[in-house]
Order: sequence, then C-alpha cells, then structure tokens
Amino acid sequence: MKLTILIPAFNEEASVAKVIQNLLELHFQCDFEIIVVDDGSTDDTFGQIETINDSRVRVLRHQQNQGKGGAIHSGIELASGTHILIFDADFEYDHSDIERLIAPILRGRAEVVFGSRKSQFGTVHPSLMHAVGNVVMTSMANIMFNSAISDMHTCLKLFPLPLVRSFKISETGFGLDTELVAEMLRSGFRPYEVPISYVGRSREDGKKIRAADAVRCLFVLLKVRCRPQTSYGARNRALSPIMSTNLA
Repeated sequence: MKLTILIPAFNEEASVAKVIQNLLELHFQCDFEIIVVDDGSTDDTFGQIETINDSRVRVLRHQQNQGKGGAIHSGIELASGTHILIFDADFEYDHSDIERLIAPILRGRAEVVFGSRKSQFGTVHPSLMHAVGNVVMTSMANIMFNSAISDMHTCLKLFPLPLVRSFKISETGFGLDTELVAEMLRSGFRPYEVPISYVGRSREDGKKIRAADAVRCLFVLLKVRCRPQTSYGARNRALSPIMSTNLA
C-alpha cells in the first residue's frame, strides 16, 4: 500500500506549512506521499509551502483559482499511490486520525474508509445549520442510493486510486466532494466508517462553505442518481485491490 495525501489549499498561509509538517511527522505503516495544490492563492500560501523541504512532498500551483474541486482533479492526476486521501490545509481535522483509516485497509477489512464525525468521538460544529445540513444531505444520499453512511461530507475519505479514477466526475467546486461519494455509492461500494475528531471553523475563521453549496450538493446527488447503478454485491472488486499485511 502507498498512500497519497492530497491537500488543496487556497489562502491558507497561516496553517498550510504546519499541516504539512504534522503529516510528515506521522509514522504510517505504509509508504506515503503528499501532494499540495496551491489553487491560485492571493496570500503567501505558496511561499509557506516552499519552506517545506522533503522528497515526500510534491507541489503544484494553479495560476488562477479553479475551486477546491479543480485542485482535487489536478492532484488525482499526479497521484502515484494505491490509495488517496484528501486532507484540508487547516486544523479542522486531526492528522493523527489518518492512521485510524489506514488500519482497516491494511488488515483487509475494508475497500473504502470514511472518518465519521457523527460518533461523538470529539466534534465541534460551528453552527446548527452546518450540523443539520450535513445530516439532511447524508440522509438524501442514503435514500437515493440505498446506503447507510453517517457522514457524507467528512473530509477524511480513503479511496483506492483506481476506483476514484473510474468515477465520472466533473464538478470543480465543493460539489466534487458530493460527487465522489455519490459515484462511490452508485458503483456499489460502501465505506467502512471509523470515528474521528473535528473542530469546525466559523465563517470569520475562514470557513468557505455557504448555503448555496447545499443546493449544489442536492443537484449533484440527483445528477449521479440518474446514471445506471451497480449493486453492492456486483461491484467491481478489481478497482479496490485487497491489501495484505502481517499486522497483529
């Protein structure tokens, strides 16, 4: 197993270097690389990224902002791992939780792993609208795709790279997060969920998601739902090779 950690960054000069350094200090039980995509930042985000001198870090810079989805598209094209995980360039998520997601893959227990913020493991939502909106959108996805996931909009999603590259994804904004989940469910895959911690930022702290993104989320779910579906039992297992390990 080789893990690609993809970090899309837009105007995150205050946190991006520390986030990368925190990830580099982790001792994963597999090889890993970090791909950082500076999505046309207008502050010193790129300058902060350049302070990191480590061969495991690869950097791509967009001259103009293409949206979080656009940054993720670029990162997926560069990825060389067997599995990919998107990680935000702020401190909403705890980097040490990544090891929780890797373990079920290494033990051959899972194909896709989500970090769920709904487990009461340690969660701070910035507002009622944020918390309720996630519940509503997750419920809509479960109804449309006959699934039972608990947290569709968690950032911590660990996918096999061949599976992600098989998806029909076109969103360039925050809607790409919804499209990834919907395509996964449409393809017959169901995630193994593990508890993670989360401390959400407020709008004043730089939170970029707005109410309009919920409308886009619903549109994306409907768009993907109209495509042919594969049942769980008939999913293409070749897109998610099982890892073997001697872990206790």
